[in-house]
Amino acid sequence: MTSKDVAAFANGGGGVVVIGITTRLEHDEEVLDDVVGLDPTAVNVDQIRKLIRQRITPAPRGVRVGWSGADGEQVLFIDIPAQAADTLFVLPAPVGKPGATRPDTVAVPMRDGDSTYWLPRGEIQQLLSAGIRASGMPTAQALTELVRQAMSDAGPGSGLRVGQGLPDREREMREAYEQLAGAGLGQPASEAWAQGGAVLQDLHHAADGEPGWVLCLSAGRPPVAIATPVWQVIVEAGRRAPGGQDPLAAVGLPRPLTDVDSPWVIPADTRSVDLDGGSWGAGRLTCSGRGVWRWQPIPCFSLEQGRSAGIGTSGQTPALRLRALVNLPWADPGTLEVTKPRRTLLEQQLPHSAVAGAVTMLSRRRGADLPAACWERGPFGNSARSVGYTCTIAGPEGDPAVKASVMIALPTTMESTVVACTDVLIENPDAWAAALGLGEYTPLGFDEVQAVLLAAWETAAELLPDVVGDPADRSWAAPPTTELRVTCEQPADNGVLPVLDTLVDMSPLGGNDTGPRPQMAVTVTAAPAMDRRERQRLLRQALVHMANAFGYVDAEVDLL
Repeated sequence: MTSKDVAAFANGGGGVVVIGITTRLEHDEEVLDDVVGLDPTAVNVDQIRKLIRQRITPAPRGVRVGWSGADGEQVLFIDIPAQAADTLFVLPAPVGKPGATRPDTVAVPMRDGDSTYWLPRGEIQQLLSAGIRASGMPTAQALTELVRQAMSDAGPGSGLRVGQGLPDREREMREAYEQLAGAGLGQPASEAWAQGGAVLQDLHHAADGEPGWVLCLSAGRPPVAIATPVWQVIVEAGRRAPGGQDPLAAVGLPRPLTDVDSPWVIPADTRSVDLDGGSWGAGRLTCSGRGVWRWQPIPCFSLEQGRSAGIGTSGQTPALRLRALVNLPWADPGTLEVTKPRRTLLEQQLPHSAVAGAVTMLSRRRGADLPAACWERGPFGNSARSVGYTCTIAGPEGDPAVKASVMIALPTTMESTVVACTDVLIENPDAWAAALGLGEYTPLGFDEVQAVLLAAWETAAELLPDVVGDPADRSWAAPPTTELRVTCEQPADNGVLPVLDTLVDMSPLGGNDTGPRPQMAVTVTAAPAMDRRERQRLLRQALVHMANAFGYVDAEVDLL
């Protein structure tokens, strides 16, 4: 791939450059011959994007660089969309042999006393575009006249300008620069470029030896000058997004902590940056005491479910399932594995885990002591890439009454994230009542549902991930989520699923104008690891969000 190819497509209505294939001529047309493939670890996609911005003037808008194909046959693509019709894209001409004359190369030398300097490439590009806008593609004579008109405005000290490369935004960028100059903004270090809905430009620091800046203007928020080290951290945070997605399209751009409309600054010593506007949603980059930056989502709630929502439920029909399923889209999951020492440690921890305590609590609150102390492998598969354990509390006749199960699975060809799940199942309400010494089943209180979901979430989010490796310093390739589910899954004799009200006291949620339901679910986008008080706060908010969405419009956090 050369910058010439990208610029040519930008000037010709758009196109796609594909690297990693061979072609052949058929009937004077170039057709695909073979997919050779590239090693993604040997290609720096960010560097390609940077070279496109640096070498082509102005930087083409909306260019996507990414990967396509399966392992072993991956190809790199550069998608150049159609550009504005009145813009001409140029780049530095290649150098020929010394003394050779190149008819396809243009340079504009100008005299200043005894010295000679060259009209900057950006100036020439603007002149060409101005000529095209005025009268179509300029002739040699018209171009000469335009150059002569510009020579009087150019001087030996004229280098890059603020906003150079984006004529339509140059004045706006200059105004922002002047408002922020007091923070130490120096001269431009590159031409400006557009990326998504933002315009950006690298700047030097006004003081020698200090890190530079990136001037950023985006719609709907005030201009910001970002110290280059922090900017690099922002880009790195989104670099693991799958499919060659632009890092900024994933994590978004900085936003001020308060509703301000004046230009602001993110200095090099900042420890936290809020981001939004990307496909990952709102998030926060935070620097630890060890100097490690990590992106985490700002908590939010939705009803969206991932493809793993029903994992491990095949063939199961419990009367009631309380589930917490955590999606962990870690970058580079290939280094993760389930080792024997970690599996052994989990086996020792499960009888004392939060979910074991919650199951034991349900029995004790009904006057019996049926601890969740014995955990066995299964029913989920166990291997170097998956773990599954179950604890069963049986009824008097030996049939399962209550179960607690945990599982974690590494990515597969069908699922790209690590999935950790904890279930508490009321398999047979009558058998459980008999085991408790009660005459009949006592519905779970909604406070008990909260306690079980809290314990299940804590177990899936913090205990299980340690089985496959240390999650503390791993980067995300997408936002982590937790799906909380309350479902009735055992059909009555007529084949209809019972409603939740038959097994759970739903009265704390208030009335439901749409009628009772057999299942409800909510998804929490949040960092998996948190203290118990914060998890409890988010759980209550998530349950209210879920209840409101399913018709319990009077549900409030204070009532739970």
